[in-house]
Amino acid sequence: MIKHLFTSVLALMLLMLNTTANEVLAADKVSIHADHLIFHPQGEANGKHIVLIAGDEEYRSEEAMPMMAEVLARHGFKCTVLFSMADDGKTVDPNKQISLSHPQALDGADMIFLNIRFRNWPDETMAKFQAAMESGAAVMALRTTTHAFKIPNNAKYARYSFNHKGPDWKGGFGREVLGETWVNHHGHHAYEGCRARVEVGQENHPIMKGVGEIFVTSDVYGAKPKEPSTILVRGYVTETLKPDSKDIDAKNKPAQPVVWTREFTWANGKTSKVLTSTMGAGIDLLDDNLRLLLVNAAHERLGLAVPDKADASLPAGYKPSFYKVGQYRKNCTPADFISGGKAHQMPAYPVPDRSKKK
Repeated sequence: MIKHLFTSVLALMLLMLNTTANEVLAADKVSIHADHLIFHPQGEANGKHIVLIAGDEEYRSEEAMPMMAEVLARHGFKCTVLFSMADDGKTVDPNKQISLSHPQALDGADMIFLNIRFRNWPDETMAKFQAAMESGAAVMALRTTTHAFKIPNNAKYARYSFNHKGPDWKGGFGREVLGETWVNHHGHHAYEGCRARVEVGQENHPIMKGVGEIFVTSDVYGAKPKEPSTILVRGYVTETLKPDSKDIDAKNKPAQPVVWTREFTWANGKTSKVLTSTMGAGIDLLDDNLRLLLVNAAHERLGLAVPDKADASLPAGYKPSFYKVGQYRKNCTPADFISGGKAHQMPAYPVPDRSKKK
């Protein structure tokens, strides 16, 4: 009890240092640790633990995942957020591909929610990741997680690499487990947006409950999910990054899958229920319908009833950057990335003016 009280007081003090008074997240909602965050279930706990992993160089997962943890915690989930950390062990460094903070959180995870790219974690970390997967944990994966790992061919976990040639796991973890690896930028990267619409016939799927049309500024990836997969949403390439821009018909015949579900059965017979989306930049998650889809999916993939009208409202103070390699908010701790914290008060890399294409 004394330890919990100390943690709560410390969390409140740190947050007060990094936020304005009306943006402080109550200490009973989050526990702050040097290299990870734990968002406590709000209301009635549902007994499920989601581990969210941020780690990519471009799409600002370090901003997105604490926000999504806060949203999911409203629904009774315990949410632990892990990061790529700098050598100082205090600040977040998305470019540190060998780093995953606090990997022991993976032990006993019910769901692993990934937003990563080109990671090359140490063998002991990969062992924990593989054990969590082989337990049958559910998986949600965003954007560059199709190419989550870039591991040398002679390494123990080489088959996880996005460019693995086989004979087993050709295309690596992305293709084998998630359904697709890196293919291409089907839309013009950082010039053309994505308007996402439900796949015909999937309107009544539980994950799509209440979900309307989605618009994001990250371009459409090429994808042909490995069978069997169920395509829920397709992405239509748009002329510009503005929500009112027109579809480019020539690039949408057919429109590419941008959300799908599948199941993967491990060698031990355990099965992971998977949702993959090639959307998911930090700025993409400003879209209300995309957040709602992910909240619905967390319930459905974990075997819980999807709420009739889930609360996926945007946390106050969430101010994401546009995506660009290397343009992350530097010298920030995990706590700084809580919505409204220091990172969100720093200048954001802006959405560029794309009125003239290259």
